[in-house]
Amino acid sequence: MGPAIVVAHGFTGALERPALRRAAAVLGRHAAVVTFSFRGHGRSGGRSTVGDREVLDLAAAVRWARRLGHRRVVTVGFSMGGSVVLRHAALYGADADRGAGPGAEPGSGAGPGAEPGAEPGAGPGAEPGSEAESGPSSGAAPEPGAGPGALEAKGGAGAREAAHANAVVAVSAPARWYYRGTAPMRRVHWAITRPAGRLVSRYGLRTRIDSRGWDPEPLSPVAAAPLIAPTPLLIVHGDRDPYFPLDHPRTLAEAADPSSTELWIEPGFGHAENAADAALLDRIAAWATARL
Repeated sequence: MGPAIVVAHGFTGALERPALRRAAAVLGRHAAVVTFSFRGHGRSGGRSTVGDREVLDLAAAVRWARRLGHRRVVTVGFSMGGSVVLRHAALYGADADRGAGPGAEPGSGAGPGAEPGAEPGAGPGAEPGSEAESGPSSGAAPEPGAGPGALEAKGGAGAREAAHANAVVAVSAPARWYYRGTAPMRRVHWAITRPAGRLVSRYGLRTRIDSRGWDPEPLSPVAAAPLIAPTPLLIVHGDRDPYFPLDHPRTLAEAADPSSTELWIEPGFGHAENAADAALLDRIAAWATARL
């Protein structure tokens, strides 16, 4: 079976959102696509931890893609999802013993430093993200009861190896936590850290945010970047991004291994899946499948 692309959406996104479905359809021209909703988003259970325990949701989705028969898997993450694919690649390397294992990954709550794509996930005892589906070209329907939440219960080194990505694409991702340098990010922090903001997120944006802070603070995207090699890494960012200025992608690229990393600064591109047009998504998919 051919390769699969697992798509990690941004904060307040979900697999049923039009922007994500459009992106999946374009990526599906090149490979099978698996989309899912992070915990606390859309119809998935639990609460968002803004990019912390969402790593577990992504690992489960990658493992699910492999169970469907795809031996090569690319992770493509937007905004918060971009920070998640970076941390996932560092923590779930092809060599399961190379880096920190799952026990070293996430803390237990939603951190105030999460970006727009960094949804807070469910804390201990909360139900992880469980809504998932095969993308337009997958050809294989999800197994009943075998969404990311169900698969995450299977642990061990073998499960970590099955959860690794063969190539990684981070689009509009932040380099560091707690960034408040733009007005959109100050609004995001209000939604995450204030009771009124979480109420608006819950009922207005269908995103349920964990009120607990990170403990411990999760590995930052820029700290994860050098741990990803030799897995191919593509960092994509727009020069019109209203959330994160260009020092974020450049910092990520400088921290990563230059022999396996590419940086694309896209003229006129805004932020994440909502702004990514078909031409850019086609180029991303072509890059990813060529690396496989």
